[in-house]
Amino acid sequence: MTDQKNFEDRCINTIRFLAVDAVEKAKSGHPGMPMGAAAMAYTLWMRHLKHNPANPRWADRDRFVLSAGHASMLLYAMLHLTGYNLSLSDLKSFRQWESKTPGHPERDCDCGVEVTTGPLGQGLCNAVGMAIAEAHCAARYNRPGHKIIDHFTYVFASDGDLMEGVSSEACSLAGHLGLGKLIVLYDDNCISLAGSTALSFTEDVGKRFEAYGWHVISVEDGNDTTWIDCALQDAKAETSRPSIIFIRTTIGCGAPHKEGTSEAHGSPLGAEEVLAAKKFLGWPADPAFFIPDDTFAFFRNSRDRGREWEARWEKSFDRYRTEFPDLADEFIRVMEGRLPEKWEAQLPLYPDGTKDTATRKASESAMQALASCLPELMGGSADLNPSTFTWLKGLGDFQKPGMPQENIQGAVGGAWGYSGVNIHFGVREHAMGAIAVGMALHGGIIPYTATFLTFSDYMRPPMRLAALMGLRIVFVFTHDSIGLGEDGPTHQPIEQIMNLRAVPNLNVIRPADANEAVEAWKAAILNQAGPTALIFTRQNLPVMKRAELSPASCLQRGGYILWDSSPDKPDILLIGTGSEVALALEAGKTLSSDGIRVRVISLPSWHIFDKQPAEYRDHVLPPDVRARIAIEAGIKLGWEHYVGLDGVVIGMDRFGASAPAKVLYEKFGVTAEHVVKAAKKLMK
Repeated sequence: MTDQKNFEDRCINTIRFLAVDAVEKAKSGHPGMPMGAAAMAYTLWMRHLKHNPANPRWADRDRFVLSAGHASMLLYAMLHLTGYNLSLSDLKSFRQWESKTPGHPERDCDCGVEVTTGPLGQGLCNAVGMAIAEAHCAARYNRPGHKIIDHFTYVFASDGDLMEGVSSEACSLAGHLGLGKLIVLYDDNCISLAGSTALSFTEDVGKRFEAYGWHVISVEDGNDTTWIDCALQDAKAETSRPSIIFIRTTIGCGAPHKEGTSEAHGSPLGAEEVLAAKKFLGWPADPAFFIPDDTFAFFRNSRDRGREWEARWEKSFDRYRTEFPDLADEFIRVMEGRLPEKWEAQLPLYPDGTKDTATRKASESAMQALASCLPELMGGSADLNPSTFTWLKGLGDFQKPGMPQENIQGAVGGAWGYSGVNIHFGVREHAMGAIAVGMALHGGIIPYTATFLTFSDYMRPPMRLAALMGLRIVFVFTHDSIGLGEDGPTHQPIEQIMNLRAVPNLNVIRPADANEAVEAWKAAILNQAGPTALIFTRQNLPVMKRAELSPASCLQRGGYILWDSSPDKPDILLIGTGSEVALALEAGKTLSSDGIRVRVISLPSWHIFDKQPAEYRDHVLPPDVRARIAIEAGIKLGWEHYVGLDGVVIGMDRFGASAPAKVLYEKFGVTAEHVVKAAKKLMK
């Protein structure tokens, strides 16, 4: 037993000092948590985590999320030791240019990093989304005698993760949903960057999680692998509730002068303290990055175990495929992110003469059509289904199995349980975005969310991370301008569209009518390289009559010529998005009647348009036509990108007001008459 304990200690110290040496070499990083949580990592990865380092994309692997992303070297050490595509040289280049080991984990499936974490709380919320996706895919694809989806989602979380409000939202929902395959290991070391958590964080976190409906377990010694092991077994056995394991650790464990202090949190220990720690724990002072042969061989056994796990799964999947060939093919397709043939065939069309239609209503019709052929489409709103129209009718509510459905108002019909695709996020925009990120990361799901555009401010962190990771997520935003009317300036977005356009790799689309709204959904589903924000109106808009050369499908190029008053080169360009395109068209026809050659351009997506070849962009916006007006009921800043310094922007210089939409457009000068007046002044 003593020999086994000594061997385990060497394994744990291997993890500790790989992290310490990497931070020291980089002269930057966070050594404290890797030193304190090394025994946690060892126990989870070597006794419980089902994974295959040879195939990090295996569908039924357990998911591991390091929500406390500052402890990235803890993850990198485990990935290297267990045989992922992360070399010792990669560890030595920690935090350096183009290294595989950035300062906070960045998603890299080939290296085994499941998720980009950094902002505290986001990773934990992503894990809730992963657990939702696991539960839904299991309900959809598993059959009696065939469990092709059966894995856990594990999270390493810190005090900071549990302080952030977003984690409270997500964990409350996780408890309501009874996500028993979600297990959080809480590195309860009572230290944050600024000092003791007692400065600001004295609540009883365990009771809070019990109130959420979680299974709460305590481990008082974070170096006791037997105790941690038993706690994990207990958590895995509790399948009706998510579990959180409070593990009392010591930050900087083994550093004799800094352990248990905030000095060990966010800075290298320093050469003298590193030597002192190695001496204290009986570790060789040299060489740095030392890995004993026997511990290395033990960690690398993970490769053989992983191959065995996946081989057994492959055999079970072959039996499943024989019995359920169509389901098996669908499962492979959705996990690979491929779309079925003719998936867009049922999308609605709005012919000339269609009555005025709000783009949020056209979006609803598009979603119902998509859901009929895309079983992977899944999501919901922040308690706003009656306003955003983002329910998938008759396809069921995602709820905890066995939860009584009787007398619960607002169910959408269909299945009630984990097979349902409509998620009731509640009034939790912060968590909704981060949960959608986790669903996309898991695979097998095209997630969507919905709320009012002004509340996109609540969702900026997960949208940014989705863009950073290149995830296919559809963020639906309705009530897109002062056009929502009487709810007033608290609900009327002014700066939000431009804020979203500023996020790299986030495709923002603001369609001008019902047909463009349908095309916007099509563009979002086709976009596999990043998230899409769809911006829809509350108010009805005219369905525009289109020339043969400018169908709504031109939205797929980001911007296009909607109408030319003359075959000759235009004198002036009127550029609009969303509800203001109709105003631009009305103004253009008035100007044309006065002999001015006018071109009206619909520009629903800057991101897509700017990716088009220069020849196409110059065709739509001729560089030598300098008389340009942009019309958008939002902040003007940014439009100089298209109208230049000589052009005019008709938009908003202030917050909105509470009044009917038509009154607001008139009072703020966002009208066709104002466009005509500005155009004539500009032409002079």
